[in-house]
Amino acid sequence: MDREGTRSEDTILRGSSEPDIHMSVDWRGRPCKPTKHGGMTAALFVLGLEAFEMMAIAGVGNNLITYVFNEMHFSLSKSANTVTNFVGTVFLLSLLGGFLSDSYLGSFWTMLIFGFVELSGFILLSVQAHVGELRPAKCNVSIGVVCEEAEGYKAWIFYGALYLVALGSGCMKPNIISHGADQFDVKQSKKLSTFFNCAYFSFCSGELVALTLLVWVQTHSGMDLGFGVSAAAMAVGLICLISGSIVYRNSPPRGSIFTPIAQVFVAAISKRKQICPSNSEMLHVTNTTSGTSTMISNNVTLIHTEKFKFLDKACIKIQNNGMTRESPWRLCSVSQVEQVKVLLSVVPIFACTILFNTILAQLQTFSVQQGTYMNTHLTRDFQIPPASLQAIPYMMLIFVVPLYETAFVPLARRFTQRDSGISSLQRVGTGLFIATFSMVAAAIVEHKRRNSDKMLSIFWIAPQFLIFGVSEMFTAVGLIEFFYKQSIQGMQSFLTAMTYCSYSFGFYLSSLLVSFVNKVTTSTSTSTSGGGGWLSDNDLNKDRLDLFYWLLSALSLINFFNYLFWSKWYSCNPSLSHTPPITEPRQLVQDDLEKQTSITIINYNTNR
Repeated sequence: MDREGTRSEDTILRGSSEPDIHMSVDWRGRPCKPTKHGGMTAALFVLGLEAFEMMAIAGVGNNLITYVFNEMHFSLSKSANTVTNFVGTVFLLSLLGGFLSDSYLGSFWTMLIFGFVELSGFILLSVQAHVGELRPAKCNVSIGVVCEEAEGYKAWIFYGALYLVALGSGCMKPNIISHGADQFDVKQSKKLSTFFNCAYFSFCSGELVALTLLVWVQTHSGMDLGFGVSAAAMAVGLICLISGSIVYRNSPPRGSIFTPIAQVFVAAISKRKQICPSNSEMLHVTNTTSGTSTMISNNVTLIHTEKFKFLDKACIKIQNNGMTRESPWRLCSVSQVEQVKVLLSVVPIFACTILFNTILAQLQTFSVQQGTYMNTHLTRDFQIPPASLQAIPYMMLIFVVPLYETAFVPLARRFTQRDSGISSLQRVGTGLFIATFSMVAAAIVEHKRRNSDKMLSIFWIAPQFLIFGVSEMFTAVGLIEFFYKQSIQGMQSFLTAMTYCSYSFGFYLSSLLVSFVNKVTTSTSTSTSGGGGWLSDNDLNKDRLDLFYWLLSALSLINFFNYLFWSKWYSCNPSLSHTPPITEPRQLVQDDLEKQTSITIINYNTNR
């Protein structure tokens, strides 16, 4: 009895997503040793991979519109959509990477395999950029000459290389974060929170090098050498990953993560005519069958909640002719149903971050083109590549992120009693609010540029990058931390992938929004004055990018209030709370244990 009580107490304190040290294995499949495996030492190798992989992919993605527009000779709107579709695909494929990792491969092998896929894409891009026969003939698009657009095998090589990079990077991204976080116990919430901030610091470092050194190389030495540097950075990242293999704690895959989820929906639909008991203690508590009905996390029991009560019908136990055993596709446990409720509960939070990433898409496309119409001279002999302006927020964040971790978090902790200072939902909301002002600043500057008699300095568009950089520090890290801490054991990579999926939908939404705005404003302008749409020309002096930015500002503010509603609606399953109360935690544990014991007695007497 004492052993069982200790186990139950540990479960309540840990929550369900802690990577159990006894269930983690080393690179040879042997049980991990706490003194030898995991911790910040192991996480440092993962952070190295994060920095170099980000350097490689950012070196391609952030200046890709320049390459596509000048070398592939696509139109401006098609070039912007090519970039946003590429970035969107990268993040959408993170779901595939999360699924393969949690279900079959494990995070380490998923990163290793798809890391080499990404490396092959960088090499192919570099080869195409170097060999003139694989690209259209040189042509100066900026002077209004109609240039030959890349078609046939030239376009196929370009898209093939680009989407090899997308496949590799997409499948790696969620596993980098989850594999690094798996090196810590969730009860070490301070260290875990520090890791998430360090991961963002590595992200900023990689972005900063890409937006300064790599963009400078691409501008002055050619895109072929720039893509080659990206390939070299990716190779160094893979060396970092492999070097830490002997100290990693690896969570073994658990089979298909979708089977238990599908069982809940099938069981609930098949029993849709049943009436749920008024007392939730009468619902089926544990699985007695074997096979695929086993929980994603067998050693954890989630507490019953009142949301999505229709799904509770999957827990109704029906007795027929004395036979009490039902198929796992007909009867699920309360804990299994609660896992599905957790997934459904985070969907509105996820949806509210999509527009945030649509704003990010503008900074990587139209804002870069905006810079080409401004004075890029820092001195008489030195020009700033427009794509390098995206480095400005990361220069700031290199200093702000450590300051946030060492100053703001300890200060906030005194008032909130939270190890992370403020909750992850509060952090996301703060970022969403700040992001609105990034588009306000962009709209004001673009209006001033269009109506100015002289060419403005490129530093006029720096504020929109700085403001968004601060908002991203709050939203991006808060969202990753939120999804990881809400994840059930065995689904860490997949739920972390939902963070990147938000990026994907944001960039796809950007493409749809650009096309929709073009279509609507073109038809309106044609019927009134015979002019084109807001973004229909290849010339920003004729387009109305300022109006498009104002539209995004309004949508962002509406999205913030929508987020406030859903964040207030959201409630975490009590079993997933990783921060125990500051006062009398033992009493809370004892109360929960007594409650669980009483439920067990009731179920035992009922079965008798």
